[in-house]
Amino acid sequence: MARKSSRRLTEQERAERRRQDRERLKQVAEQLLSAEGWKRWLRVRSQAGLARLSISNQLLVALARPDATFVAGFNTWIRLGYAVRKGERAVAIIAPLPVKERDKLTNEETGKTVMLFKTVFVFDRAQVDPIAGREQAPLAPPSEPLTGDSHAHLLAPMQAFAESLGFTVSFEQIPGTTGGWCDQKHRRIVVDADQPANARLRILIHETIHALGVGYAEYGRERAEVIVDATTWLVAASVGLDVSGETVPYIAGWGETGALEAVTAFASTIDELARRVEKVLAAEPAVVTVAA
Repeated sequence: MARKSSRRLTEQERAERRRQDRERLKQVAEQLLSAEGWKRWLRVRSQAGLARLSISNQLLVALARPDATFVAGFNTWIRLGYAVRKGERAVAIIAPLPVKERDKLTNEETGKTVMLFKTVFVFDRAQVDPIAGREQAPLAPPSEPLTGDSHAHLLAPMQAFAESLGFTVSFEQIPGTTGGWCDQKHRRIVVDADQPANARLRILIHETIHALGVGYAEYGRERAEVIVDATTWLVAASVGLDVSGETVPYIAGWGETGALEAVTAFASTIDELARRVEKVLAAEPAVVTVAA
């Protein structure tokens, strides 16, 4: 049997690989400059199984498989009770690789850790089948509509979080279709008391994100609402609350200014805000989270 040979990459080869990774990330980030690309990323990020990925990896998955809902590595799928079908093509993403630093002269560990990155391969749930005789881990929470009261238990922790930011929260009758508001000057959030519990939760999430500093003064009205609406949609999806009946926010025409960095920054802001609020609601078990 022939022995497999391995060779350490030269510094030049590693530099070229890093350059290729940076170029690939730049290309997938550019998709945010189009309305369709923005919607594609939001659809991917809204899936609870994909929210655990970094924003760069979310973009990589969104470009390769726009309909992805849950990705994991080959061996992880086996641990979850599924097997990747033969012939399926993997999606390449980038994973951190912490390496203990060594002294160049003595080759002894310095006590410091250097963060490198490597390419890993993942597959979507549409590319796997259940393994016969094995229990399959649940991959997503059940989805409930805004018209019900299934998520009423999340109102209390969401209210407590808003109040921890220094805001008062009240549920009052509000005429018309406003639904609620966040008064940043007077540190007050008001939610329409006549709405079903699920709708009240969506409104409270929305106004709490405003309370986190996404105001018109900072971003302008249109961009602030895009950020808040997008984040609200992602947070609601993470706990299985169906807000598909709401307007799916997207940014159109931003690419005309060539502001790639600005668009990517807004996506990063949305991702970071969503993670912060999702953490508040994470006490309720919803998804088996695994490393890709």
